[in-house]
Amino acid sequence: MSPFDLLALVVENLSRRKGRVALTAVGVVIGTAAVVLLVSLGSGLQQNAASQLGGIGDLTKISVSPNFEEFDPATGQPIIGAPLNDQVLDQFRAIPGVSAVIPQDYLQGWALITLDRLEGGAQIIGAGTDDLATLGLRAEQGSATLLPGTVIVGYQVPNNFFDPRARPGQEPPPPPDLAGRQLTFTLIKYSQDGAEIRKTIRVRVAGILAEARDEADYSIYMTMREVESLNAWFTGQRIDRDEIGYNSVIIRAASLDEVLEVADQVTALGYQAWTPQSFIQGINGFYVVLQVIFGGVGAIALLVAAIGIANTMAMAILERTREIGLMKAVGATNRHVLSVFLGESAGIGFLGGLGGVLAGWALGQVVNVFAIAYLAGQAAETGGPPPTVAVATPTWLPIFALVFATIVGLLSGLYPALRAATLSPVTALKYE
Repeated sequence: MSPFDLLALVVENLSRRKGRVALTAVGVVIGTAAVVLLVSLGSGLQQNAASQLGGIGDLTKISVSPNFEEFDPATGQPIIGAPLNDQVLDQFRAIPGVSAVIPQDYLQGWALITLDRLEGGAQIIGAGTDDLATLGLRAEQGSATLLPGTVIVGYQVPNNFFDPRARPGQEPPPPPDLAGRQLTFTLIKYSQDGAEIRKTIRVRVAGILAEARDEADYSIYMTMREVESLNAWFTGQRIDRDEIGYNSVIIRAASLDEVLEVADQVTALGYQAWTPQSFIQGINGFYVVLQVIFGGVGAIALLVAAIGIANTMAMAILERTREIGLMKAVGATNRHVLSVFLGESAGIGFLGGLGGVLAGWALGQVVNVFAIAYLAGQAAETGGPPPTVAVATPTWLPIFALVFATIVGLLSGLYPALRAATLSPVTALKYE
């Protein structure tokens, strides 16, 4: 019997019992639709969470800081481990998958920032690079290139300016346009006898960064040499990088796939490494487990449907016992009979799976509309960005669900098909 003859015979046998086949397939439709809908819901929630978390910063960045190995029993202060000096930076650059290593240093004192009558403040960072693009930052206005005597300000820095002479109830001034403007930094420190010492420097704003949704938005970047000079003024000591190293180092991986591996190697060298990618990986792991649980709930409905298929095929054998005997009498082998009944049970599973995939996808679109509307309302109340998707059907899911439903149908009909294949022709022909 050729595969085409078998397919034609299976289709003919199923079409003779349309009502029974349809009722049996409904169970498979419900189970498959549940699997498709619930897994799609879990996938949509995962994508929505990833899109929300994707705005927390450059996912290829790894922030590295010295390790705090132990505490000083005399002072109770943490003892910093090996410093992040230039030799260590060379070790980082030698790690496979690293595209850039940029040291950073923070201003170790207070600087009052003034622009005309406005005053403000911001975190001042010295970057060990001439171009902030290597940090993954982009200039919205001006340039991202650092030069002596210039600064590059973060996206939110203009919002920190205020008028110290404003009267109560007076409307606050709008955020100033800092591009190309000259800022005055007034550095303040105190001597041992409590006397205030001030130092004033003037810098030009070379560029304003685009929003990055991380530390850069609230920072002002200067050249590393200038920040080292200012820190030496604050502390009264020369900065020895070999001894104290840098405050922090930013490592950029060549691709997202290499971020976690690079972070693990940095940690193995004895330093603290943090990347948003590790947080997102944990979130993704949670949603994968959620999808498995949702899929398991739908699979229970498919298990119930499998019992229905087995019952339908068992009844079919009782009704067609003489037909089975006649098939064997004209030369059909046990294998032929087994193939016919397995084909019928797999056909019921396929039809139910096809209907379930279509029903699950359609229900997903309906749920998507209402879920997005609800989540958008929640986002508006909390001030977060609106969701883009709530139910997302992966490309592989309909194919998997259809194949799985067909296999469930095939396995459900295995026992009844074996019974049919092992019937004695003489006994089958005598059956009433």
